[in-house]
Amino acid sequence: MPLPFFVYGTLRPGEHNHDRFLRGRTRSEEPARMPGLVLYPGPGYPYAVEQPGGTVTGDLVTALPAAYAELLAELDTLEEYVPGDPRNLYERVAREAVRTAGGATVRAWVYVASPPVAARLRTGGRPIQDGEWRGASAHDRG
Repeated sequence: MPLPFFVYGTLRPGEHNHDRFLRGRTRSEEPARMPGLVLYPGPGYPYAVEQPGGTVTGDLVTALPAAYAELLAELDTLEEYVPGDPRNLYERVAREAVRTAGGATVRAWVYVASPPVAARLRTGGRPIQDGEWRGASAHDRG
């Protein structure tokens, strides 16, 4: 069964990659929060790093069934994700996302920082304290 996507940066509604990749290809989009992640700024986009105790704010996006396979491939390309490639900046993983409206827990794809990127961010990065990329200062947004 196809999983929805948890998006937390440029793919969120109102951000530039939302219109480019998701507009007209989704069945639903709703605010959500994903526990177990901490957000770090990147060069114009954020990185979610797996870390207990953190929570990231984003949106749960469910693709239209007819658009799912193509959208999954396009998002992998956008995130420069190739399964098993050690040069990945992101890894696509299935995790639990909590919908804020009803409180239901939903399994979703999320792109998290690859292990080398995550290690670098944990060592020298400054996390976005509230886990919300929108509204972060220009410095925090990268």
